[in-house]
Amino acid sequence: MESAIDTHLQCPRTLSRRAGEDYRPPFPVWVARGAEDLTQVVMGYFGVQFRGEEHRAEALAALRHIVDLFGRDDGPGAWDTTHHEDAAGYDNLVAVGYWRDPDTYGRWLARPEVAGWWDSDDRLTANVGFFREIASPRVDQFETLYPFTDRLPGVGGVMDGVSDEVEEHAYWGSMRDRIPLSQTDRMRPAGELSAEGDPARGGRVIVRGHDNVALIRSGQEWPDADPDERELYLTEIEPALRAAMDFLRDRGHRLGCYSNRYVRSVDLDGVPTDKTYAISHWRSLDRLEQWAETHPSHLRVFVAFVSTAKRLPTLRLYHEVSVFDAGEQYYEYVNCHPATGLLRDAVPASPA
Repeated sequence: MESAIDTHLQCPRTLSRRAGEDYRPPFPVWVARGAEDLTQVVMGYFGVQFRGEEHRAEALAALRHIVDLFGRDDGPGAWDTTHHEDAAGYDNLVAVGYWRDPDTYGRWLARPEVAGWWDSDDRLTANVGFFREIASPRVDQFETLYPFTDRLPGVGGVMDGVSDEVEEHAYWGSMRDRIPLSQTDRMRPAGELSAEGDPARGGRVIVRGHDNVALIRSGQEWPDADPDERELYLTEIEPALRAAMDFLRDRGHRLGCYSNRYVRSVDLDGVPTDKTYAISHWRSLDRLEQWAETHPSHLRVFVAFVSTAKRLPTLRLYHEVSVFDAGEQYYEYVNCHPATGLLRDAVPASPA
């Protein structure tokens, strides 16, 4: 058993762990490992927003085009595609890409066919909206957790391997303890989200993040479940999970949740698969922890899972949690409704 924090990222602690030195977890889990030359990754969420079945074909064509761009030189090392309906009733198709370093992402983004497509005035006159939410955490700013060691989803797809069993899990606060930066930094937020442009008027709006915005991707996969296990998951756990996710989507603002999307993985024709995950942006890791540890909506999910976990042997649960420097975030929305993503909580930037 080893620490979730890799040896080359360990340093003398000035902040203590939540668990004591003699703590031993009750079951095995693993984390993704990066080689020492992996210093920073890029997480990119590229969305297409539409309302009404008459625009579905145009939205799917745009999603396929984004994925086609992923296949060009310097594209992401791992990607997936999802669908969700937001609180305003809009459908959203999202292609999520992960890059091993910002330089590779920068070269991809600068390609004429990528930059030209995104910056084109055609985006402004389309019948669908577009957004891109890009964040680049250093390796000391994110953690992962998997109860399996193969086919790692999300950022695990661009990492280099898997740890041995790790110590820091199965207690409140273990998420923070797995982030290397937590050894010396409380990762508290500073500043506010700010918007360049007017979300109410549409067009292009850029949102600037503040220090230590937190992002969690928390996933559930059941493609290998037999009929009984599938039925158990979909009738006893998934409804509680969906209720918690809808609560955060609709009322999470007062808890510090900037945006919550409960998404279903889909293929490039929009056909759903047996995979879901939540994408949640929070003002801070503190706010995320407070909700997870104390709020009834999350505790109901926790109880539902604990009461049935032994009967769900093939259910794959995982998560990744990151915090970001202000300058390593970029959020852009084109013709999206004003409550999309981080638009809702962004304060209009003061004119120069």
